[in-house]
Amino acid sequence: MSEAGVLCVSLKMDKIEYCVVIKFFVKEGLTPNEIHSKFVKVYGDSSPSFSKIKKWAAEFKRGRTILEDDPREGRPKIATTPEIIEQVHDMVLDDRRMKVREIAKTIGISKEHVGYILHEELDMKKLCARWVPRLLVADQKRTRMKIYEQCLERFNKNKTDFVRRFITMDETWIHHYTPESKQQSKQWTEAGCSVPKKTRSVPSAGKVMASAFWDAEGIFFY
Repeated sequence: MSEAGVLCVSLKMDKIEYCVVIKFFVKEGLTPNEIHSKFVKVYGDSSPSFSKIKKWAAEFKRGRTILEDDPREGRPKIATTPEIIEQVHDMVLDDRRMKVREIAKTIGISKEHVGYILHEELDMKKLCARWVPRLLVADQKRTRMKIYEQCLERFNKNKTDFVRRFITMDETWIHHYTPESKQQSKQWTEAGCSVPKKTRSVPSAGKVMASAFWDAEGIFFY
């Protein structure tokens, strides 16, 4: 191929194409500097770097015939088999606060592979838990709903202003302790799931009972 032949090659070269050209110029006896100059003259900023040209020129001088890059060495694909993906999933569901390094150490794969499985294969991410006053089970929620409905019905039946003044009372233990940090509260969650919740009522250094009475106008005794 002459210099004019290089001009006929598409201005958007892929790696195979410029390797073919470099191989030809090496056969003609050109040095890497000369080859690079020809590329820059034709392709300008789109030409391969001098270091790449030098590398491939040296390879072709040693008798290389393959134009593709050598396959990279690395951990075999066995690290992302369905069995291992399921194992990672089970471990996270058993303990949603488990760290990536703990999973990697238990299974015997790299942290990078664990991260890939969690984010790409399982579509999971770690979120900080959100504070809520109480974590109620389904039965507790139904009981509260019934009480609210009864109160509302009684409120609507009474006509006088005195009777219609509905007084509510509640009490709770106030705990004082060192709260868990956001980093400590992070949990693995599937895509589309809501933010995890946690209650403030945890073992603490001390606690005090707080009681309050209020109506529609606000708190009048505590």
